[in-house]
Amino acid sequence: MREDFPVEDVSEYIVEPDATVWFDLCSPSPEQLQTISEELGLHPLAVEDALHSHQRAKLDRYSSHLFITVYSSSLSLESGELTGHEVNAFVTRNALVTVRKDAGFDIEDVMSRWDDGRDLASSGVSFLLHGLLDYVVDTHFEAVQTLDTEIESLEDRLFEDRPQDRGIQLRTFELRKSLVNLRRVVLPMREVVNSVMRRDLQIVDDAMTPYFQDVYDHVLRASEWTESLRDLISNVLETHLTLRGNRVNTIMKQVTSWAAIIAVPTAVTGFYGENVPYPGFGHVSGVISSLVIILVLAATLFVVFKRRGWL
Repeated sequence: MREDFPVEDVSEYIVEPDATVWFDLCSPSPEQLQTISEELGLHPLAVEDALHSHQRAKLDRYSSHLFITVYSSSLSLESGELTGHEVNAFVTRNALVTVRKDAGFDIEDVMSRWDDGRDLASSGVSFLLHGLLDYVVDTHFEAVQTLDTEIESLEDRLFEDRPQDRGIQLRTFELRKSLVNLRRVVLPMREVVNSVMRRDLQIVDDAMTPYFQDVYDHVLRASEWTESLRDLISNVLETHLTLRGNRVNTIMKQVTSWAAIIAVPTAVTGFYGENVPYPGFGHVSGVISSLVIILVLAATLFVVFKRRGWL
């Protein structure tokens, strides 16, 4: 086993039938990709896709190799923002070339998975590709699980005694945006993993088939989970708007009820302030009677509104 060998030596190793070559490039230049392309005979269209970012998660089949684009994902708890790291892979019979767009893709985690499963290393490229896809799908699963937890926390905040409407609404839209971005990378993985397992490609051997099937099961679970979360986040938004409308209606009832109660003293004092004689005019009894009328009417309205739940 050799490490840190130059790109020019790849063609010498791949001619050996029992050799398996893995070559990793991080933010490569066009010249570096051109060199590895000449060593492995890569298709120009695949090399062009590897140079351009924001490709859709996919698997392209060429005569001499496969080209795979996938994304790892991570969700920030503070901002609720989803971050994706693109990695492209050229897969030949006995070589795997990974092209990372940035250092955010944790290739060390992938290597640790390979080290933990050395018993399967005899499967060659199939073993290497499984470790790569297994890591990617696990990041999707972790992101979905984190989103689920955050949405549940958001549901609890809806029914607080004094909910912060602006904060809830902002958090809802942040998580909704992250969920949309996550679905864009999770859903195509079903097609990618399913295509890799096709018998006619002869990439996955019998020993690795159960492991790829396990990855595919995780992909299906993550896909179904994202679909349920999409409905859940929509329900959170609708519930928030409904509760907000109900709170506004309750406030309007309370304001209207207190306005009616406050109008009683105004009406009574206005009547007694007219320049015409009335019972008790010019006497203390008139003041007392007006106060009694105000208190009785205000108390009556208060009791009626209280029983109806308006106060």
